[in-house]
Amino acid sequence: MTLTGNWSYPTAIRFGAGRIGELAEACAQAGMKKPLLVTDKGLANLPITVATLDLMEAAGLGRGLFADVDPNPNELNLTAGVEAYKAGGHDGVIAFGGGSGLDLGKMVAFMAGQTRPVWDFEDIGDWWTRADADAIAPIVAVPTTAGTGSEVGRASVITNSVTHEKKIIFHPKVLPSVVICDPELTVGMPQFITAGTGLDAFAHCVEAYSSPHYHPMSQGIALEGMKLVVENLPRAYADGRDIEARAEMMSAAMMGATAFQKGLGAIHAMSHPVGAMFNTHHGTTNAVCMPAVLELNAPVIAERFDRAAGYLGIEGGFDGFCAFVQGFNDSMGIPRKLSDLGVTKDAIPELVKGALIDPSCGGNPVELNEANLTELFEATI
Repeated sequence: MTLTGNWSYPTAIRFGAGRIGELAEACAQAGMKKPLLVTDKGLANLPITVATLDLMEAAGLGRGLFADVDPNPNELNLTAGVEAYKAGGHDGVIAFGGGSGLDLGKMVAFMAGQTRPVWDFEDIGDWWTRADADAIAPIVAVPTTAGTGSEVGRASVITNSVTHEKKIIFHPKVLPSVVICDPELTVGMPQFITAGTGLDAFAHCVEAYSSPHYHPMSQGIALEGMKLVVENLPRAYADGRDIEARAEMMSAAMMGATAFQKGLGAIHAMSHPVGAMFNTHHGTTNAVCMPAVLELNAPVIAERFDRAAGYLGIEGGFDGFCAFVQGFNDSMGIPRKLSDLGVTKDAIPELVKGALIDPSCGGNPVELNEANLTELFEATI
């Protein structure tokens, strides 16, 4: 099986090992001549980033770099990024890295030409129409993890550093023009990042598959995305240089982000305020929350997972799936409690308040309220 392709759903994707070498072509395709590469602090000096800057320089694109990006990026990072973009006279963004680098990079391209504060474009109603669409700079996305799928997303998650709330900022033109998915860029991920990001992709697929909204295309993508994670995450976790498993996980990450157009649910409604308040790793937080959320949603989703389990190679229908999820987490060192990530029980009222206003609430198959969210947090902390 040759894991190579040129895809146009949901955007133009150059997929395959070694395709970072096509970065200059991708920038030309997006109309960039002087891009700013935006990544996170941890990636800034790593060989894959230096090599990418070298590719840019060799192609006459310069080597503009902004890396003041926190693990949970906030509006302070964004302001600094926009200032760097304008000061450097850049005409587009290469969003490079995991979810933080991708999300912040997309927002730099989005906000560089806007006059309103970023919070005016939160994913509420038609707030996105407030933006000047013609002022949004082109984006090329280059993921270096296999988890968030932000490379094929039309939104970014930005933490408000004052209120400690995660906000989803949406605009259709935030979808990158070109994506380069090169699994060779992910081989250096340590095991705990491989696990956390991979389980983030799994959570996206599980929640999309559970969502009550009607979207058959996303439903099918979510099911196949789950299968890719079940089959390939253990391989990538055991051997980081398994390039086929790494490639399949990159596919699963994009599939999860495409599928959750159908909706997310309680897993993300919980993990967003937890991450904002305690700066936890997003995918790992999702994984910890998943077993309790599956139990809450059981009356509504059990039948559909009874059907899915067999396709996923899991015996015992929905109950077997739930047992598999806990074992899957355990096999990759995921803690069973949020308290193991530093989350404290005294924060439950604030976490519940944050979860209730999170847009992900609307995609949960069981209606979320103060009572059942409190029970969920009490069960997981």
